[in-house]
Amino acid sequence: MDWNRIQSNWQQLTGKAKEQWGKLTDDDLTRIAGQRDQLSGKIQERYGVAREEAEKQMTAWIGKANESWFVPPHKPK
Repeated sequence: MDWNRIQSNWQQLTGKAKEQWGKLTDDDLTRIAGQRDQLSGKIQERYGVAREEAEKQMTAWIGKANESWFVPPHKPK
């Protein structure tokens, strides 16, 4: 999965990001707005890790992304 796809679908993926990094707030995720460097910075800030560790976590998270992440939620009729 490439970051451009993550970025362009950020609103849809904030739940997945919050599952991965529970210390990130809804406001954090809104401000990040799919910007990779912003996400890295917030992970560093909230978890007290170095940039390399934040990047490693993000790479692993992107590696788990699959098409089901991009399916719109089912709306009841």
